[in-house]
Parts: sequence; C-alpha cells; structure tokens
Amino acid sequence: MATSTSHAPATTNGQAAPALRAPVVVAPRGRRRPGLIVAGVALAMVGALVAVWLVASAGQRTGVVVVARDVPYGATLTAQDLTVAEVSLDPSVQAIASDDATTLVGQVAAVGLVAGSVLAPGQVVATGPPGPGQVLVPLALEPSRIPAGGLVAGDRLLVVDTPPEQADPPSADPSSFEVTVARVGTPDMNGVVVVDVIAADGDGPDLAARAATGRFALVLLPSGEDS
Repeated sequence: MATSTSHAPATTNGQAAPALRAPVVVAPRGRRRPGLIVAGVALAMVGALVAVWLVASAGQRTGVVVVARDVPYGATLTAQDLTVAEVSLDPSVQAIASDDATTLVGQVAAVGLVAGSVLAPGQVVATGPPGPGQVLVPLALEPSRIPAGGLVAGDRLLVVDTPPEQADPPSADPSSFEVTVARVGTPDMNGVVVVDVIAADGDGPDLAARAATGRFALVLLPSGEDS
C-alpha cells in the first residue's frame, strides 16, 4: 500500500513562516540639468523668431519694372514694352524701381529683353549702338549667305574672309572679324537683306572693304560665349 507524504511549511514556535516576496527595485532618480533645459528653451525661441522673420520677409513686396514683351537688342524702348509689378526680391537681385518706369522710355535695349523678366539697370543704355570704341557696318546678304534660321538683333557672328571665285581654299587660317547684329532689314525684291553689325572700331575699314567686294562668309557663334 503506497503512502503519501505531505510537507508542511516550516514553523517557528508553532507559527507558519511568512511567504517569501521578490525584492522591490526602485529606479534611480535622473538628475536634472538646468543648463540643458535653458538651452532648449532658447533654441525654441530662436526658431520661432526666425519663422516670424521669414513670414514677414515673404510679405514684403517691392514695385519694380518688368518687361511686358520681347524687345530685341538695340531697339528703342516704348511705353508698351514695359510694365510694373509688386514682387518679393532677394537683396542681391538688381532691379529698377517702378517709379522710374517713365524715364526708361526712349532708352535702348543693351541686350535682348525677355517678356516677364525683371528689368535690371545694366540692360538698358541711353543711346543705341554703336557705343564707344565701336563702329556700325552694313552687310548686304543674299539669301544663300543667311543661316536657315535667320538672324536677329544680338546674334554674334564671325565675318570670315573668303578667296576670289574659282580660287583654291586658303592654306592658312583666313582673317575673321567678330561682330554683333544690331538690326536686320527687310528683304528686297531679290531677297537681299541689309544687316547692320557692330564691330570694333579698328576692324571697321577692313570689314567695310569685304562688305563692298562681297568676299566674306558668316559663321554664327553660340550666344553668350567667347569665340
């Protein structure tokens, strides 16, 4: 016959021993650093002030002169070429105040002006080409001498000296003159167009001689780049 044995909890002086409990772990208190708190508050205040300044700056608009329509290089400005607008500009952007718009009428475009752009002071001059150190030379161009895309004021060209008809090509580099188109005339009955080009005053006589003989060819240069 099997017998079972039960174990009673140990007693002290006849009383049951108290049950064992897990020790209570108390997390250490973190140390507060007043310096970090002050720095965080200061950064938050600086961020708020910067945000307020950006919003205020974005709302500050200035009246400036804007190009109303495309104006070719060398053209005289009219009232229809200009308009005014209130815009937000970076301080580094040069512009002409809207109050000065009327003083620009009659001045000349020093570069090709694009509609919708803010007009800068250096883009207009008091008088048209030629300027100091420049001469204006007319070139009569037959249709075969003109690029297929045509010519417009502001185009940069090389006028290259060519040999007489039936002659061999030159063995050395031909003489050339860099010029800028000032105006393009209307074709005559034979399609010949007179193009006024601006050249350095020292190149004027040689360029005029080639224009008279017709012994030249044109090379269209990239816009805004040196040859």
